[in-house]
Amino acid sequence: MSRAPRDGGLAARLREQWRQNPKLELWLAWWTMVVFYQIFGIVFVLMTRVMPPPKPWWEPERVAQWFADTHDGLVWGFGIIFLISFMAPACNALIGYSMRRMSVSPVFAYSYIAIYSVSAFPGMLLAALLLCAGALRPDRDPQIISWLYDAAFMTFVGTMGLFLVGTAVWMVAILLDKNRVFPLWFGYLNICNLLTEVVVAPAWIFKAGPFAWNGVITFWIDTLVFAVYTAVFIALLRRMTVRDDLREGPLPETPQLATTASLRF
Repeated sequence: MSRAPRDGGLAARLREQWRQNPKLELWLAWWTMVVFYQIFGIVFVLMTRVMPPPKPWWEPERVAQWFADTHDGLVWGFGIIFLISFMAPACNALIGYSMRRMSVSPVFAYSYIAIYSVSAFPGMLLAALLLCAGALRPDRDPQIISWLYDAAFMTFVGTMGLFLVGTAVWMVAILLDKNRVFPLWFGYLNICNLLTEVVVAPAWIFKAGPFAWNGVITFWIDTLVFAVYTAVFIALLRRMTVRDDLREGPLPETPQLATTASLRF
């Protein structure tokens, strides 16, 4: 009795997708975005304990103790962040591609990619460098350790001007777009995310209260809005990738059979 031929398993399916899927680059960029945000959350929340941030009013000695308590998490966690930082351009590129499918000028896409490529430094890498500098040299003067601590968290929480401009570029592109790559309501949701970048500015002034870097408004509400916003745009980018026909003009409402192959794991 003959047996049905085996499909070769996951490796064979991946090879087939690699050779035949016309949207392979889009799916790789989308999955890279998903993986990046998962690792980002694990590192910043569980390993380094940077989110939620510690207290801004701690004395230098207490700050030095925090560095000692979180030493291994800071070193290993931010080592992972440095290794995966190459994923961020793939995320920006997919969003830039979405703007190239819109009816607006290509300047929007290139501006967004340029702005968000630069914003990775104040939004992620600078804080990692400063906290690693404090963790790797525990013998420093506690005053210097405290300065590194303040600079890291004020940078991580309070330096959002580049994100504000990048979000505004995406918002305007969506609202002007006639191809309806994204629904209009998502353009207005960008306004909510944009406003969160405004209210973090007082973190440079206040050490306590809702506008401190660990405050209810500056951190907790902003983080909730950003988490919802991120989940929404990841879902919409997946929908765009499924609908994409690799042509110009409006996206089809129902994807064509020839171009809907996706990476299924």
